[in-house]
Amino acid sequence: MPLSKARASASPWLTVVLLCVGQMMIVLDQNIVNVALPAVQRGLGISSENLVWVVNAYVIPFGGLLLLAGRLGDLIGRKAVFLTGIVLFSASSVLCGVADSETVLITSRFLQGIGGAVASACILGMVATVFSDRRKQAQAIAAYSFASAGGGAVGPLLGGILTELLSWHWIFFINAPIGAVLVLVGARAIPGQRGEGMGKGTDFLGALLVMAGMMLLVYTIVGAERVGWAAPQTLLLGPLALLLLMGFVVRQATAAKPLLPLRLFRSRSLTAANIVQFLMIAGMFGLLFFGTLYLQRVLKYGSLQAGMGFVPIAVVIAVVSLGLSTRLITRFGQRAMLLLGLALIVGAFVMLSFARVNGVYLVDFLPAGLVMGLGFGLAAPAIMGLGMSSVTPAESGIASGLFNTTQQIGGAMGLTVLSAWSARVRTVSPPQDRRRRNRWLAATTWPSWLPPDSRWPP
Repeated sequence: MPLSKARASASPWLTVVLLCVGQMMIVLDQNIVNVALPAVQRGLGISSENLVWVVNAYVIPFGGLLLLAGRLGDLIGRKAVFLTGIVLFSASSVLCGVADSETVLITSRFLQGIGGAVASACILGMVATVFSDRRKQAQAIAAYSFASAGGGAVGPLLGGILTELLSWHWIFFINAPIGAVLVLVGARAIPGQRGEGMGKGTDFLGALLVMAGMMLLVYTIVGAERVGWAAPQTLLLGPLALLLLMGFVVRQATAAKPLLPLRLFRSRSLTAANIVQFLMIAGMFGLLFFGTLYLQRVLKYGSLQAGMGFVPIAVVIAVVSLGLSTRLITRFGQRAMLLLGLALIVGAFVMLSFARVNGVYLVDFLPAGLVMGLGFGLAAPAIMGLGMSSVTPAESGIASGLFNTTQQIGGAMGLTVLSAWSARVRTVSPPQDRRRRNRWLAATTWPSWLPPDSRWPP
């Protein structure tokens, strides 16, 4: 069915709601696991060295496959790709829930990451093209932004509730009924559209290069924390990962039908939006991860209490992104709101740098969290609006995949780099000279409150 006719026969806002629920479910699953990791480790007897792969086994295929999945959406239809991904994601979630060993869980998480990539790659492209009216389009993108950012903040809460009241298995089982509703309702309500056809072709070699490069790069950074940055493993695998990624770029420049047409980067808005989003999401993942450690390991909160600690952040993101950001963007412009949001995010991280070992939630964490939520609520819709407005509808699928790729890789790289850096800081002794010692302590205020046993994995 042509897209224009599908729009006339379906409820546009129901379509947006279904897509945003799918996006939130997928984003939730990246963060819901953090709070439950200690319970997972106890339940399956996973070693500290391998526990990190409960997270990264999901993130790595997710980031590596997004571009290919986005292109497939353009070729065979975004609705079909979205629903296929939801089915795979839900089925693999059940496999994660029933896992009785470390190997089964990590393998199932890998499959879950593939399903998440296939499902989410086209969501932003679909959301951005549901409406032709610019105001409604901005509202739809704001809803997607909340699903992405708010889902990350809600993850620790839901993870804490399910882990404490039921068991860690339910952080995965919860996806099955949500996925079933999405498939049953979405099959009828989401408008279908014809893709360009598989005859247009895609670059599977490029997809292999980018996936292998990203998997190897994340593995190298994670391993460097254990074996050292100057170890032969790091010095060998790091350059190899960069070589694979350079090969992907060369392939895209020479392929007749590239996976990621490099001409897209001629748009300064699209390029800048992806760079800013990469850094912003890396910071957000740092907040979620280190914030959870701070609440649980330093303030001695339980899983449920730690999850509740993130609720105000999610509420602020929801209020700002769903209610306030559209009006402010319409009045003052996307660039102004982006700059204001980024300034607030920087301010929040500065506030967090003063968190104390003997701190209080209402003083040391909540104010910074509220400022962070306000900044993300303003910046995220502005970034996505700037990026998606610079591509044609025919390219919205691959542009959506690109946005999701920078989001996921930003989260994975941000988490691994910040974790490795904080672990290194905690193992370095401060200088003995009083002045130099004070400067050193000031430069390492936030990581220094982490106790010795709070290394990643916990």
